[in-house]
Amino acid sequence: MGIIFFRTLIIYAALFLAMRLMGKRQLGELELSELLITVLISDIAAHPLQDIGIPLMNGLLPIIILLCCELLISGLIMKSSRAKVIICGKPCLLIVDGVIDQKEMRKNRVTLDELAEQLRGKSVLDLSLIKYAVLETDGKLNIVLFPAERPATAGQLGIKTGAGGYPVILVNDGRIMRDNLRLLGKDGEWLRQELAARKVKSVQDVYLMSMNAEGKIYFAPAEGKR
Repeated sequence: MGIIFFRTLIIYAALFLAMRLMGKRQLGELELSELLITVLISDIAAHPLQDIGIPLMNGLLPIIILLCCELLISGLIMKSSRAKVIICGKPCLLIVDGVIDQKEMRKNRVTLDELAEQLRGKSVLDLSLIKYAVLETDGKLNIVLFPAERPATAGQLGIKTGAGGYPVILVNDGRIMRDNLRLLGKDGEWLRQELAARKVKSVQDVYLMSMNAEGKIYFAPAEGKR
């Protein structure tokens, strides 16, 4: 039992390190080479866990080799656009000026039902509104509407807006984020005053409290505490 426990921890740590080194994009949409590496690593890692008779190195070594291959491929793709096209392919235009390119649809084996599903996910129902529909190399469909159909921005309307800024979490489920307080130039005394103004006796009664660069505070009390 102890052997299984430690083998599992070692394999888990190796997989965690491998995925961490492969980059954050591995957690999102995967390119073909990345998907292949991920599937192989997960399959290889399962064997030493299922059979303790298999030497642990027989599982770790292939993971290391595959990780090195992925890092080399990623470096090659970053340095050579031609290599990127060969390994990952290139984006395809499925719709141009409101007209479906049937040849590209057949080439990429995309059905009308699949295209309609993707468009509904983008809240677009009228094909005539689409300037370009681009099928990216990771299989994601991106839509570019005609300029007249795009939502107007505050700048285009001549409306002045504040800086807004990224909201910084100050209290996370009853825990004070002291580094974030210092980032905004605040301290514990300021936080206590803000909580008192909201009739909150303890930080444990706060589910979320955040503030942006303009000083706008978002406050959510913990359920059942108020």
